[in-house]
Amino acid sequence: MILQTNISFKKEPYNPITYDANVCLLGSCFSEHMGKKLSYYKFNTFQNPVGILFHPKAIENLILKAINQDEFTEDDIFYANERWHCFEAHSALSTIDKDVLLSNLNTALKETFKTLHEASHIIITLGTAWTYRYIETDTIVANCHKIPQKKFLKELLSVDDITASVENCVALLKSINPKITTIFTVSPVRHLKDGFIENQRSKAHLLAGIHQVVTARHQIHYFPSYEIMMDELRDYRFYTEDMIHPNVLAIQYIWEKFSHAWISHESETTMKTIENIQKGLAHKPFNPNAQQHQDFLAKLQVKITQLQVRFPKIIF
Repeated sequence: MILQTNISFKKEPYNPITYDANVCLLGSCFSEHMGKKLSYYKFNTFQNPVGILFHPKAIENLILKAINQDEFTEDDIFYANERWHCFEAHSALSTIDKDVLLSNLNTALKETFKTLHEASHIIITLGTAWTYRYIETDTIVANCHKIPQKKFLKELLSVDDITASVENCVALLKSINPKITTIFTVSPVRHLKDGFIENQRSKAHLLAGIHQVVTARHQIHYFPSYEIMMDELRDYRFYTEDMIHPNVLAIQYIWEKFSHAWISHESETTMKTIENIQKGLAHKPFNPNAQQHQDFLAKLQVKITQLQVRFPKIIF
């Protein structure tokens, strides 16, 4: 008896992720989850330098500014609710000191420029097709920072809009890094504050827009994280208490699917070794000074040293 519909996977034949890879992750909070998994296994990663970005226009804008080596100025920031903010960045970067905010924003752009030049892979997760246009400047923002909604126009990007934005992202990336492999995915997080029907329209537009551009021949791929959540994990036990976000079990399940599809066979043994070491480092002894624990730490250090001989960049 089959009690689940499964999405079949095979190893991607195009440029799988190895321990020599440089992986950049941009987009919604699901990029954060996948980035944490890759970091846990000590892959070289760089993620969301200006915080979580939910829609394709925000991601396109970040890539464009980084590649053009633009800089943020005081005209790009504003003061509200006793903090300085930037409409092009997540509130995680907001601060009480405007000079600190500008410094952090411009450092993020420089790091992004460097990373995009060197990246072997970029994973872009789109969360929503809904955007907010700041009326005063007639510009689409990445984050509203709790500014009153009457100051914005809410707009749904069309399929053509999303296709154009995705194409722009790919063209920009290829212009400085022709060999980069791009992996698009749609976040399984449901944006129900927009409404149930509105969320479905949004996800549909994202899916249709991305698939106008995806072509493995040109190193542009799609990973079905949204479909795995919707079709394989069709049960609220795979959600957090808000019934919107995937829980730890769901994230682990989707990570294993991604790992199977995108991590090279050669790297799997190394991942097991690193997982062993990570669990050892996380172990909390009853008596840290006991000889048994000291022997355990010595053996653990031998494993780390042996691993670092092969991969000098890996640091615990």
